[in-house]
Amino acid sequence: MRSAICRSDADSIRIHGLDLTTDIIGKVDLGQMAFLEIWGRMPTQEEDAVFNALVVSLVEHGLTPSVLAARLTYLGAPDSLQAAVAAGLSGLGTVFVGSIEGAARMLQEAKAADAAEDQIPVLAREIVARFKAEKRIIPGLGHPIHKQVDPRTGRLLAIAAENGFRGRHVQLLEAVAAEAERSLGRHLPINVSGAIGAIASEIGMDWRVCRGIGLIARTIGLVAHLLEEIRSPLARELWLRTEHEAQPPE
Repeated sequence: MRSAICRSDADSIRIHGLDLTTDIIGKVDLGQMAFLEIWGRMPTQEEDAVFNALVVSLVEHGLTPSVLAARLTYLGAPDSLQAAVAAGLSGLGTVFVGSIEGAARMLQEAKAADAAEDQIPVLAREIVARFKAEKRIIPGLGHPIHKQVDPRTGRLLAIAAENGFRGRHVQLLEAVAAEAERSLGRHLPINVSGAIGAIASEIGMDWRVCRGIGLIARTIGLVAHLLEEIRSPLARELWLRTEHEAQPPE
């Protein structure tokens, strides 16, 4: 058995052919390192700008369900920071953050990269009709807070365009959003997860690991929230208030 990612011996550690101490440490930032691990090569300047933007956009979004799960887990197990982080990450599924994967899969399986421009509206109608018939939520559209526009989406799409990565996947997602609004009769803005799924597809990321962008990003945010929980706790009050308010009236 062998892995092509890393080889180490008594004197060195090599990651995809690069020496960790002489080629990477002090020269490669966290986003570049993540790209190297996933793609097996260093990113181009354009890929670097886009990939870092995708990760940064999801680090923080306030007291989300995953943050609350992490804080409450830490309340019960302050000796296990990693368990609290894991609890938060476990909640990143088809509703929160993990919809990156759903959006990327939808676009990649539609063969958007191979489609001619005039085929994009046709593909969009087929996608919306399928999800509508199956009574499933279209991944990458809508947001419980940002109901009119997700402020992160426009910025990410602009960065993608500036670096040459606003192609067929992005076009198809935009067409799906327009068709969904027409067919379903309500405004469903492209959310940050949808934008990330489309742009990650543009830079060649397999949909099966696109959720990893969210995992990388939110891990950083969860560590920060746990530090705040240590310094300025709110989990105990959250628990006690919930317990109080959950009691049936007398």
